[in-house]
Order: sequence, then C-alpha cells, then structure tokens
Amino acid sequence: MPLLGRGDPNLAGKHRTSQPLPAASNRVELSFMSRAEEYRTNAMSEVSSVGRSAGMRSIMRAGQDVQPVCGNVTCRNSWTFPWKSRTRPIFEERWACSSRCLLAMVEAAIAREAGDGRRDGVEIQHQHRVPLGLVMLANGWITHPQLQRALEAQKSEGIGRIGDWLVSECGLESEVVTRGLSVQWGCPMLTTEGFSPQAMAMALPKIFIEKFGILPLRLAGTKILYVGFEDHLDASSAFAVEQMSGLRTESGIVVADRFIEARERLLGCQFARMTECKVADRDTMVKAIATVIEQRQTVASRLVRLRQFYWLRAWTGGGRYLRGGNLPARAQDAADYLFTVGT
Repeated sequence: MPLLGRGDPNLAGKHRTSQPLPAASNRVELSFMSRAEEYRTNAMSEVSSVGRSAGMRSIMRAGQDVQPVCGNVTCRNSWTFPWKSRTRPIFEERWACSSRCLLAMVEAAIAREAGDGRRDGVEIQHQHRVPLGLVMLANGWITHPQLQRALEAQKSEGIGRIGDWLVSECGLESEVVTRGLSVQWGCPMLTTEGFSPQAMAMALPKIFIEKFGILPLRLAGTKILYVGFEDHLDASSAFAVEQMSGLRTESGIVVADRFIEARERLLGCQFARMTECKVADRDTMVKAIATVIEQRQTVASRLVRLRQFYWLRAWTGGGRYLRGGNLPARAQDAADYLFTVGT
C-alpha cells in the first residue's frame, strides 16, 4: 500500500517505475507532509466557505438573509475560523463575527440612542398648544358659560382635566371632548374597532402602557400600526414602537371610556418576557447588553431608547422575524430587556 496517501496517482506511478522509493524514515515524513498539505487545502476551502456562508446563509426561521460582512465597521475579520461555526448573533440586522465586534456594535447603538432633543427628525421637546377649552369654544362645541362652569369646578376641586369637568358638569358627550383633543393635537380620532388585545400585547412591554399611556390598537395590512392615546399624543413613545417594530405608526386620540376599556383588556394579556436591569454606568450597560445578545444567540435584536429606558428586544430562534417589520406572533418568540443607568 503506497504511503503517499491521496497524492497524485501519476506522481505515485513515477515513484514505482522510474525512481527508487525513499528510505523508510523519509516515507513517513512524506506521508505526513502530504496529509498536512491536504488538511491545509481543505481548511482554507472551509475558511472561504465559512466567510461567505456565515453571513449569507439564510436564517430560515428568521425569514431574512444576512449580508456576509460583519456589522462592526472597524472589523478586520468578517469570517470566523473553520472550527467555529458562527451565524449568530444578529444585532440590528447585522451579523457580529465575534464577541469583540458585537461589543463595538452595541456601544455604537447606545451612543446613537443617548442623543437628546432631536432624533431622526422627531422633536421630543414640549410644544405649547392652545388650551382645550378655547379650541372647543372656537369651534362652537361649547358655550362660554359652559366653559366658565367647568373651569370653576376644576379650580374648586384642584384636580381633574377640563374635558372631564365639561362632561360631568355640563353634560357634554365624551366624543365631543375627544374631537376637541384631536383638533388640539392635530391628529385623527381613532376607534377600537378591530382591536385584538393579545396580538397588540406583542408590540411593547407592559410597563410602557402603564407609564406612558400608549395603546397599540391594530395593524392595517402589514406595514402600519395604529396607536392610541387618551388625552394627548406622546411622539416619543410612538416613535420608539415604530423603530423597534419596523412598522410605520399612526397616532390618534381614542374616546376616554373606550380607551380605558381597551387598556384593561390589553393589560390582562400575556406579554413577552420582560427583565429590568439597573446598571451603574454606560460601559456596564454596553457589556450587559452584549452579554444578553451573545448568550441568547439572537436571530434578530434591536435597541431603542424611550426616556430613561434602553429597550432591547431579543428574538429567539423559534420566532419568525421579517426585516420589513412585524410583531412577534407569540410571547415566547421574543424577550424584552429594559436597562436604566443610575444608582
């Protein structure tokens, strides 16, 4: 049996016919060198394959193709070694080729989200608006005596919104107050028709509904998510949901009693598992977020800030994620992490 293993058969034939065989010690060395060369060739082939396929391979359950380039702009290695099969994690639709690159990607995302004031054209500073009573008076929906009566009751009790006093003291319909609010905020009136509580519970963490008064109502087709508020719009909350879901959000005012009813139904549903994490500083938060993404080996994940919360949503392998935007179908398809900085 030839000791040259899988060498060229023509070369092996020459050794048998026209040249004397090497000494026994040299035969072992030649065999070893031949096998080492074969392994090196195969390994380089695997490296090339991994470099292409680690990024290009479709994450079938995620429903998306990932580009074969590491998401870290300073990365010098966009492929992994042949003994490391790494197609995850995916952060903000980009592949991280290593833990070090993932850390850099998370750090850049936090720096982006930490900006104040204006973000992607959305102004989050307070805007002064015409008082609701004057809006309704100007449109002829109430009389001056009615407005005066409601203002006096509000001043006497020291609590309550002017719209509530117009309803309780003047017998005004809630729909009329909501119409006034929609004019005041320059937005449409929304209904709860087509409201599916369990499906909408997948849009955001429960604590955001409780703290910020945002109410996801329904999907229109596959690209628009309608969100409602009771007496004012919160552009920051709506924009955070839009950025996280990839869906275009349309905000509006919902009649108070219908808003409260829908909100109670929604809060009784099952939400994605949520974990709150308080960290001492931003560097600690970067490491904590990168650790979560690395440990869960996410098929998709994204980071969005809403006021003091840095909201990370991690999609697991069991869920279906669409790059164009969608909500988890089930509570177990994704997990939410809320990070806050401070003692």
